[in-house]
Amino acid sequence: MDITFNQQEDTMKQALAKLRRHLDEVSLGGGKKAIAKQKERGKLTARERIAYLCDKTAPIIEIGQLAGFGMYEAEGGCPAGGTVAVMAYVSGRQCLVVANDQTVKAGAWFPITGKKNLRLQEIAMENHLPVIYLVDSAGVYLPMQDEIFPDKEHFGRIFRNNAKMSAMGITQIAAVMGACVAGGAYLPIMSDETLMVTGKGSIFLAGPYLVKAAIGEEVDAETLGGADTHTSISGIADYKFDTEEACLDQVKRIMDKIGAPAKASFDRIIPVAPGKNPEELYGVFPSDGSKPYDMMEVIERIVDGGSFDAFKSDYGQTILCGYARIDGWAVGIVANQRKIVKSKKGEMQMGGVIYNDSADKAARFIQNCNQKTIPLVFLQDVTGFMVGSRSEHAGIIKDGAKLVNAVANSVVPKITIIIGNSYGAGNYAMCGKAYDPRFIYAWPSAKIAVMGGEQAAKTLLQIQVSAMKAQDKTVAPEEEKELLDKIKAKYEIQTSPYYAAARLWVDAIIDPMDTRKVISEGLSAASHNPEIAPFKTGVFQV
Repeated sequence: MDITFNQQEDTMKQALAKLRRHLDEVSLGGGKKAIAKQKERGKLTARERIAYLCDKTAPIIEIGQLAGFGMYEAEGGCPAGGTVAVMAYVSGRQCLVVANDQTVKAGAWFPITGKKNLRLQEIAMENHLPVIYLVDSAGVYLPMQDEIFPDKEHFGRIFRNNAKMSAMGITQIAAVMGACVAGGAYLPIMSDETLMVTGKGSIFLAGPYLVKAAIGEEVDAETLGGADTHTSISGIADYKFDTEEACLDQVKRIMDKIGAPAKASFDRIIPVAPGKNPEELYGVFPSDGSKPYDMMEVIERIVDGGSFDAFKSDYGQTILCGYARIDGWAVGIVANQRKIVKSKKGEMQMGGVIYNDSADKAARFIQNCNQKTIPLVFLQDVTGFMVGSRSEHAGIIKDGAKLVNAVANSVVPKITIIIGNSYGAGNYAMCGKAYDPRFIYAWPSAKIAVMGGEQAAKTLLQIQVSAMKAQDKTVAPEEEKELLDKIKAKYEIQTSPYYAAARLWVDAIIDPMDTRKVISEGLSAASHNPEIAPFKTGVFQV
């Protein structure tokens, strides 16, 4: 029996139990009372609509379930950002399904709602995936309108993207199952086809109350913008149905007639199970993010058995690079090696740190994958670039810039999994959110910050203590310790994967055992887009 393995396994299982509790809470949306009210109106919840629509035997991956987590407490919260979204299959076609959650503030749009919907449209545009909108929203959340309405990446961008996606040939279907008000009324009309549920769905620029206030006209919602009005008078909607189920059945029928898309040329063969048991991922990953471990133990439990071919295995050893297959898909893997290694020059190198040679190797490998049209998978557990006079004199900034350039200009799909630390420029070099990964996921063990918690806390403490001393204040040792503890506690919250997922720095927090599945489904989505630009890096410092 391996005691360390068992302890690490227990820690990961506890973290997953915590994750499941949070996800269960979020899945209730606005709460049990709000769900009961939805039922009283004879309406399905957003999650019930998605469950009815999606193929039962195919993978379903929820995107942004923890969006808004712990945010907007003064407003009563915004679980899942008020929108439930999945990448799934409808009538055998991979697509995105985006459903307003009416139980959360009547489906009103918070700032995080806009950010989440824009992220979903970005996924659709990058991967040429059809989108199905299940509309049931009161529009912008008025108390926060200044944070959601006017800017470039705000509410209006949604409709701009509707138009751009249409021009790209991306199918968009809107099923209106509740309110669709004001600017939001443009979304279904800018989709390819609009379906409405009689007596429940409504579309109008101004509701009955606003119409009366503005022009004195008294009119009920159905007459103003109900299904009968829009299918027989205005001609805005294309279909009407008596029940939500009948409406969703029609969506399925539309989807099953869409022509097969052109595909990218990414290579895939019959999958082979990993050479080592994926269930052991729980035990091979340390509970303490500062402890060394062999990243190959993780890789061998994700990739198809025997498929990993290391690139420059004896050079730049703090980054592992190699060709492999995941669920049959050909991939190039760039992963931080966390064990301490010794270079052929006799230099001891710390795991998780990017040195000159490892940056140089990874940049070259990324270029190779672009040359061969092989998608890239980044496994992040990085504490940053090596510092000190030795590294500076050797040109660590130059070599780091070369790696960042290669990542930024890479044209093949990139998928990032943050399994441990993701600190500073290491986050950038290993394809963090700013570098356009098609999908980015985190394990419950992930930590994302500009630097490690201990270093950051001590740096912030020095700044605060210096400021206090500049004001001729005496700082006692116990007061200094209290300050340090407060800074650490705040920093720990901000480095948490939940903090990142709430702000959509990652698309989801996943069970490590689902890593292989989310990568495979991400590559399946990416294969829908056959357009790959020429690979150009511009000026490389050498």
